[in-house]
Amino acid sequence: MAARWTHGMNGGILAGLTRSLRLVGTRTVAAARRGRALPATLVALTLVTTALSGWLCLQVYEQRTEEHRRQDILAAARQSALNFTSLDYRHYKQDSANVLKGATGDFKDQFSAQTAELTKLVAANKSVSQGQVLEAGITRSDERTARVLVVADSKVTNSAAPGGQARTYRLQLDLVLEHGRWLTSDVEFVG
Repeated sequence: MAARWTHGMNGGILAGLTRSLRLVGTRTVAAARRGRALPATLVALTLVTTALSGWLCLQVYEQRTEEHRRQDILAAARQSALNFTSLDYRHYKQDSANVLKGATGDFKDQFSAQTAELTKLVAANKSVSQGQVLEAGITRSDERTARVLVVADSKVTNSAAPGGQARTYRLQLDLVLEHGRWLTSDVEFVG
């Protein structure tokens, strides 16, 4: 094709174009002589460009939606892990309420059932735990569920260890999307 175009430039652009179009067929050559091929080609190119632009816009939209969903999942998991590892006997009722706000299903039921006992235990030991989330990563997710691994540190003080003890938690959190919010349905210590 490049040789034909070069030859066409030497012998005239119209002659080179005519030779190239002859390969496509006599109808196209006749349409070119009447000036119809160029507008038809431009219309076809415009349609292809418009379709490609629409497809690319859809791809960008889907990527942004997926990234937004991932960020929502990670934020919910981080907050749930932080609430779960930050408990203070002086305001345990509010701290446990924060855990329950981000909980659902079996996890919520189990934590609720143990709240009265935990309140007594935390108060008797004057326990204070200050959590900090170090890392979080999604291991699997779909439109309605997700599993997140979280690494959190916590400094725990109580009557037995008034100077405090450092603890590291590796948690596996299962989350579900309910009413537009990601809630923790299960927490498991994995290491």
